Amino acid sequence: MESVNCSCNRGNAIAIAVDRWQSSLYCKSFNSSSIYLRPPSSNPLSLSFRRNLRHATHYLPPDSHSLIHALYVSSRAADIHLTKTVHATLLKLHEHDTHLYNALISAYLKLRLFPHALRLFLALPSPNAVSYTALISALSKWPHRERHALNLFLRMTRSHLIPNAHTYVAVLTACTRILHFQLGLQVHAAALKTAHFDSTFVANALVSLYAKHAPFHVALKLFNQTQHRDIASWNTIISSAVQESMCDTAFRLFRDMQTTDAFRVDDFTLSILLSACASLVEGQQVHAHAVKLGLETGLNVGNGLTRFYTKFGTLEDVEWLFEEMRERDVITWTQMVTACMEFGLVDLALKVFDEMPEKNSVSYNAVLSGFCRNEEDLEALKLFVRMVEEGLELTDFSLTSGVDACGLLGDHKVSKQVHGFAVKFGFGSNGCIDAALLDMYTRCGGMVDAEKMFLRWEVEEFSPVAWTAMICGYARNGQPEEAISLFHVGRSNGKVIMDEVVVTSTLGLSGTVGHHDMGKQIHGHVVKCGLGSNLEVGNALVSMYFKCGNVDDAMKVFHDMACTDIVTWNTLISGNLIHRQGDRALELWAEMQEKDIKPDQVTFVLIISAYRQTSSNLVDDCRSLFNSMRTVYQIEPTSLHYASFISVLGHWGSLQEALETINKMPFRPSALVWRALLDACKQHKNKLIGKWAAQNILSLEPKNPSTFILVSNLYAASGRWDRSEMVRDEMREKGIRKHPAQSWIISEKKIHTFYPRDRSHPHDKDIYSGLEILILECLKVGYEPDTSFVLHEVEEHHKEKFLFHHSAKLAATYGILMTKPGKPVWIVKNILLCGDCHTFLKYASIVTKRDIFLRDSSGFHCFSNGQCSCKDCW
Repeated sequence: MESVNCSCNRGNAIAIAVDRWQSSLYCKSFNSSSIYLRPPSSNPLSLSFRRNLRHATHYLPPDSHSLIHALYVSSRAADIHLTKTVHATLLKLHEHDTHLYNALISAYLKLRLFPHALRLFLALPSPNAVSYTALISALSKWPHRERHALNLFLRMTRSHLIPNAHTYVAVLTACTRILHFQLGLQVHAAALKTAHFDSTFVANALVSLYAKHAPFHVALKLFNQTQHRDIASWNTIISSAVQESMCDTAFRLFRDMQTTDAFRVDDFTLSILLSACASLVEGQQVHAHAVKLGLETGLNVGNGLTRFYTKFGTLEDVEWLFEEMRERDVITWTQMVTACMEFGLVDLALKVFDEMPEKNSVSYNAVLSGFCRNEEDLEALKLFVRMVEEGLELTDFSLTSGVDACGLLGDHKVSKQVHGFAVKFGFGSNGCIDAALLDMYTRCGGMVDAEKMFLRWEVEEFSPVAWTAMICGYARNGQPEEAISLFHVGRSNGKVIMDEVVVTSTLGLSGTVGHHDMGKQIHGHVVKCGLGSNLEVGNALVSMYFKCGNVDDAMKVFHDMACTDIVTWNTLISGNLIHRQGDRALELWAEMQEKDIKPDQVTFVLIISAYRQTSSNLVDDCRSLFNSMRTVYQIEPTSLHYASFISVLGHWGSLQEALETINKMPFRPSALVWRALLDACKQHKNKLIGKWAAQNILSLEPKNPSTFILVSNLYAASGRWDRSEMVRDEMREKGIRKHPAQSWIISEKKIHTFYPRDRSHPHDKDIYSGLEILILECLKVGYEPDTSFVLHEVEEHHKEKFLFHHSAKLAATYGILMTKPGKPVWIVKNILLCGDCHTFLKYASIVTKRDIFLRDSSGFHCFSNGQCSCKDCW
């Protein structure tokens, strides 16, 4: 596996692994009939039956009861030879009893010998309803065979045979699995006509169908009309409520079940309720109920508790449950691996994985996704190659995780080879993999390849997920206009289906670019289509409104949400930090603790950062929180946590403690940590420590575009213009490009983007003329250009021209020209606002008597009457 250490070797490893995997597929295909060559069962009872049958047929023909009992024994003992012996006996006796042949068909189906069962069925002179039902029931449960079950059901009805309750259940199961709701409605009508709706099993299958395809209130209405309900009926409707994120409704139904029908809950009920719990307290109450009923150590409840405590508890809780479980299966072990990965303990997860007595594709996928979640991209790629080399079963999820790993790695060459692997073995026809491949290319800077893929898919096959992935790719690569344009084109042409995935993605895009009107339109669609109860959609709405500056609507959406999770709370905290409300963020943190909501790694990054924006110095509290991460919450601090803590220390002037903290880190400080220290040094003008931080950044990321810019700016700031220009020449020679500064503004429902000294806008003459007038008016009221922000060796008057044509000034001027007098101007900038633009916008708010809102990488600035709302900016 060492061959994965460089791009070339990674490619060779993947190519060799692909060949081996292909060979293993051929072998598996060649041996696919091995089930028919299974040795006879060693079960003494089945052996005795075979001997007795052979002996009996020499003297007296066995009766029907004996043959049916023999088939029952063969099914229980998984004895193919005994089943075939019975079949041979029937043929020898020229027996044409349909009842016997139905029993034989059922035996073949239980032994998963479908071809034998089908041939026997087709040979029947007059198959009855039981014959059809046996085959339909088997086909409805097998993957990719559901349509065969429906075709057989239609053939049965054309034969004028009346379906029984078991037939209806099988057909409804098939309709549910393949999303054939219209046929399900027709079956519902037939069940009512034949009075089979009174059957509890048929009613349960119908409720399950409606819960899957119709609004929840329709499924609930049907459930309430059911006359005879059992525990499965209640489990179905409670599970449906949970899937719709209606957690309160799920618990209300649970209480109704105990009072109305007085059913004793089973392990499946408790496992459903555990997935509905939104806080530690709720889960502990369900856990206590399980203990009271003696179900806490059962397999289903134990696995459900493990999942719950992974989400809301500690690793110690999960380990204790794991040790207490009397029975464990591959799901239990896989969940333990997932828990370790969730808590960031990758080494422990691998140890548990190695100890697993049985592994399947889900187990490997848990490790793969865990690597990606913990940004162990190289390890994820190694495991993916190992799975291919060893011929292990690769699912869509496996390939998606492998593709995600390539996206994290950022290696364009490896990405193209993984794409080739996906196409070669037919994985590319899946919408989720299409999206993952597009996402991979956009993360690796391969927008040209992404566009080629997108255009080819659009010609060959309609893929809504691919449209969504492409929209997000444009947004990620700083092309918001293309993203918005593609969204509107796709929606007008019916190419973009507004489901939960598309709605969540486009809301994220609306928030990123600050397109408030577009976000509100999508919110209206959410309400109209009943997607408001979806948890991910609710989280996306909250985030969108915060990023668009609408705090009131963000909080309203939050309070209206039927169910919340840790992502919801992280979004609330992040939204307040965008608006520089550090004290409010800490209040939310206190509220989370009161409600026993388990924080994750992202929560701590946000809460630590909040101490930078508080109204008073709370460094001592921040230090205590940082130290409690490991001891109280069992979360190992990462580079992100250290960078946030260093930023807080540096902001409040504790530069020496920040440096000491870096020196005591248990792992090598990343460039992110040193950048946090460098920013603090710039704020407090500490050149000595700042120089040390810059040197470490250069040694850690010598090829990063931002590092070249940092070096160039450092030379320019010290007056060494020749060295600064040499660095920029080197960047051009190596083809390294920095992410360009840009500002944009929404006007007439369109995005107008501006770059420094940009002349591409259709109204550029009016914008530059207006800017000249605005600058003159600002100079009159006290604005003084700060040319220290121009890091180019030019004359002073040229420096002022560079300064006056920054993207934020161009966007602000266009906004002022295009909006009515007195109306606020909203601007978004992709990087930090420079000090001179910050000063200029203060004076522009005086001259124009406008409020100017600008969101940059640090959060919102509100310029009003010469003041800025932010406390820690220029």
